[in-house]
Amino acid sequence: MQPIKAKVTKALNHGSYIETCDNSGAKLLRIISVKGSKTRKGRSPRAGVGDLILASVKKGQPSMRKQVVFAVIVRQKKEYRRPDGTRIKFEDNAAVVLKDDKGNPKGTIFKGPIAKEAANRWPGVAKVANIIV
Repeated sequence: MQPIKAKVTKALNHGSYIETCDNSGAKLLRIISVKGSKTRKGRSPRAGVGDLILASVKKGQPSMRKQVVFAVIVRQKKEYRRPDGTRIKFEDNAAVVLKDDKGNPKGTIFKGPIAKEAANRWPGVAKVANIIV
C-alpha cells in the first residue's frame, strides 16, 4: 500500500452499502470496518477512495454470500480535491474485492473507471484496471 497525495473526503460511513465493480461473485457489500482509521471515541470510522475496508457480502453468488472480505474503494459520489486543485467525483460508489490484505484483486475484470488515487495506492488493482481517471 502506497501513500496517497490527494485530500480525499471520507464519504462512506461504517455500515454503508457499496456495490462491487468486478467479477468476483459479490454484488453488494456492507462496510464493517476501515483498516488504519483513527477516530475520536464514539465516532464511527469513515472510508474514502483508496481505503482498505473489511466488508460482509450481502448479495452475490451463494458461495460468496455471508463472507467477510477485504475490499478497496475505487469510486465515490462525494467530490474530493486533488493536489493540482481540481475536484473529482464519480457517478456511484464502488469497491473491488481483494483476495488478501496485500492488494491482490479477486476479480479479473473491472467495470467502469478507477480513481487515480486508488490505482497509485494499490498496484495490483492498477494492473487489472482498463480506465484510470
